[in-house]
Amino acid sequence: MKPAILYGLGVLMIGLGVNPAIRAESICQVTDPTGTPLNVRSSPNGKVTSTLKNGREVKIIDISYDPKGRPWAKVMVDQRGKATVLGWVFREFLSCYER
Repeated sequence: MKPAILYGLGVLMIGLGVNPAIRAESICQVTDPTGTPLNVRSSPNGKVTSTLKNGREVKIIDISYDPKGRPWAKVMVDQRGKATVLGWVFREFLSCYER
């Protein structure tokens, strides 16, 4: 976008009471349709190291693909105010939205 357009958008956002410095945060929830906890793995399609229950909020920090072209997401969680990287989960079992 041209600088004038960006400036105009910023002025419009401020006029509407929206601080342009505050961005939406992308958050994801575990939505495993199998009815079992979602496996967390050491690498895409690697050894299972733990599991996550449906509804658990996670943040995606990386995306990779296995040799079959399936998407995997490296996720982290907030545990008592501290970010903890868990490992890799099957990306299609996460539903993400802006908050």
